[in-house]
Amino acid sequence: MFGEGIYDLIFIFELNSNPMDIEQIQKLCLSWPGVTEDVKWGNDLCFCIGEKMFCVTGMVQPLMVSFKCSNEDFEELCEREDIVPAPYLARNKWVQVQRPSALTKKEWVQYIKKSYELIAAKLSLKQRKQLGLIK
Repeated sequence: MFGEGIYDLIFIFELNSNPMDIEQIQKLCLSWPGVTEDVKWGNDLCFCIGEKMFCVTGMVQPLMVSFKCSNEDFEELCEREDIVPAPYLARNKWVQVQRPSALTKKEWVQYIKKSYELIAAKLSLKQRKQLGLIK
């Protein structure tokens, strides 16, 4: 639906060599059209499209990030060290990355963007137009 844009490639290039952190997650998520952020449950930073979450991160250390993924990616990612089915959301194919270095920077961008696309695709046509996702 959206494809890998030049901005995503530039973003990957601009990321420093440090492990992914909350500021980089925030910058990445807010770079896409229609994204909002909100604090829920006291200390979880949630990124949403059309009021539907696509990425959630705790605001305390250690950094843990959850996102939705495809059925295939869910199975593959859950086989990796430091990536588990996300509590309360695993039945909907969400994973929780428990250590930032469990994914490369390119994978972070790829999987979070895919989560954004999966959630955006479920929005109504009217919502997608209002959010500027389609003309």
